Amino acid sequence: MHKDGVLPDCYTIPIALKAVCQLLATEIGRHIHLMAIKLGLELNEYCECGLMSLYSKIGEFKSVRQLFDQNPDRKLGSWNAMIGAYAQGGRGKEAIEVFLELRKCGVLPDDVTMVSVTSACASLGNLDLGFQLHKCVFQAKNFEKSDVLMSNSLIDMYGKCGRMDLAYRVFSRMGDRNVSSWTSMIVGYAAHGYVDEALGCFWQMREAGVRPNHVTFVGLLSACVHGGKVQEGRNFFDMMKNEYGIVPKLPHYGCMVDLLGRAGLLNEAREMIEKMPMNANVVVWGCLMGACEKHCDVKMGEFVAKKLIEFEPWNDGAYVVLSNIYANKGMWKEVEIVRGIMKQRELPKIPACSLATTSH
Repeated sequence: MHKDGVLPDCYTIPIALKAVCQLLATEIGRHIHLMAIKLGLELNEYCECGLMSLYSKIGEFKSVRQLFDQNPDRKLGSWNAMIGAYAQGGRGKEAIEVFLELRKCGVLPDDVTMVSVTSACASLGNLDLGFQLHKCVFQAKNFEKSDVLMSNSLIDMYGKCGRMDLAYRVFSRMGDRNVSSWTSMIVGYAAHGYVDEALGCFWQMREAGVRPNHVTFVGLLSACVHGGKVQEGRNFFDMMKNEYGIVPKLPHYGCMVDLLGRAGLLNEAREMIEKMPMNANVVVWGCLMGACEKHCDVKMGEFVAKKLIEFEPWNDGAYVVLSNIYANKGMWKEVEIVRGIMKQRELPKIPACSLATTSH
């Protein structure tokens, strides 16, 4: 099209940008951006949103904000793109600030706005803010087509804020529930140690004829970890593969290693790591290292510590845990050797910290 001398318009550019986002073809995206500027389409609502989506996906939030700020006549789509970029990029505080700015400007939010904002609130774990946003949802009344999506977002928000009673209240009032509705409940219950509720929710999901996805099984396996339900965890892992044809991913293997390790089945946990179709990361090996400390397994601890040091030679974690294992076994000579290595490599033990929040 470009070679034939046909100029793109405000419909062509957004479609091209969507394809660029899917492929993460950054340089092509920048070329399209320059073309939009030359054609005077940079501030067109649809072109602008496409460009903001592109830059947010590659983590260039300054470029996203620059596009947003230079538009004197912002439509709701521009606001949603800015809020969504921050929310999806893990910048919950900034997303909330833009939403408050939107409200001050007198712009009415829609379902897309509220889903992004509640997602941002969930990442912050701010319950008081969550209550205020829930009120905004009722005030908006513009999300008939996305009622399920909005409700799912509220369930996720309350779950991450630790209020599963409120999450269940939203869930119970839903006329239609999809896999995300059920999964959000299961993941929320699992995260806060409500093991029986998580597993019970899954069986109700099955009875309702809703097919689980890979996230559902992460929640189930996580619940089994919290409850020490080794056999149930094995059953769910097999069910995922054999009954639903879901290929286990790294989080599933990580949960299984954690489950087996906590139960003292260290050799089985190591065997699972070694049979994984992908390379284990520091998180998976870290789960096994924690199990070695819990069960004071020196031999396995030494093996896993070597793996972790290979991954992150600058991290003091493996040395500290290995030192603790030696200390628990009364192996003080080995403790001194490990501390000597840490001192030689200038790896001081990093003190922990905590953060107080207003959530309750």
